Amino acid sequence: MCLRFPRLAAFLLPMLVCLPLMAASPLRVCADPDNLPFSNRAGAGFDDRIIALVAKDLHRELTFIWARPRRGFLREQFNKNACDVLLGVPVGLHGVAVTAPYYTSSYAFVTPARKGFRIASFSDEHLSGKRIGLQILEEDLSPPSLPLIRAGYTAQIIGFESFGSHEGDVVKAVADGRVGVAVVWGPVAGYFARQSPIPLTVSPVPTAYKFAGVPFTYGIGFGVHKQDQSLLQQLNASIRRLQPQIDRVLAEFSVPTVGATEEPR
Repeated sequence: MCLRFPRLAAFLLPMLVCLPLMAASPLRVCADPDNLPFSNRAGAGFDDRIIALVAKDLHRELTFIWARPRRGFLREQFNKNACDVLLGVPVGLHGVAVTAPYYTSSYAFVTPARKGFRIASFSDEHLSGKRIGLQILEEDLSPPSLPLIRAGYTAQIIGFESFGSHEGDVVKAVADGRVGVAVVWGPVAGYFARQSPIPLTVSPVPTAYKFAGVPFTYGIGFGVHKQDQSLLQQLNASIRRLQPQIDRVLAEFSVPTVGATEEPR
């Protein structure tokens, strides 16, 4: 064709060269600007590191849209096309399509290591008489409040802020003795326990445990728009290819993870 129609070939060639460039549009990711260990503007969170690996694998430029995922975020920002991808979305979340999980974790009990015990359940005798730290999510206590209240520990519960620089306060309170135990989402528990000057023990809630149908172990994936099935499939394929590298990042941040039939590690 190029010999018989040189002018047509000369016209089409630049278009063919440009097609890959046009297809590789930036990957727009909504992320919290101040939410370690997950993400921050400096790119110091493990979700920042993992999505950077994925973007490189997909040959997509990574663009962060900084926004706090507070109540109404999906309706007011994500559904209005503020970005293409959400980080750290629990599998099964309504309103978005969620990839296969790139990690699975659970809530965990955090206790002083010097005490020499591991709390194994919400009915554990070591909870009796101790102040129990929980994070406040928006205006409500985190899900572990449900079995604790049912077990009669309401008066022992102390709530802690859970955003920005206060994310690790509940774990630090165990180290300095303000509470005797905390029940915290696994990645937060592992990350801040590792940083503590006082050795702390992190004991994940058993993976099969549920209270009134509420699970305490969650698979975590990337959220995309429901209609964007192409991106969903690309992200799933990338997670499969990169899982060993993703696992190494999670280990660096001391994230307690579980597999389908594993105990937390």
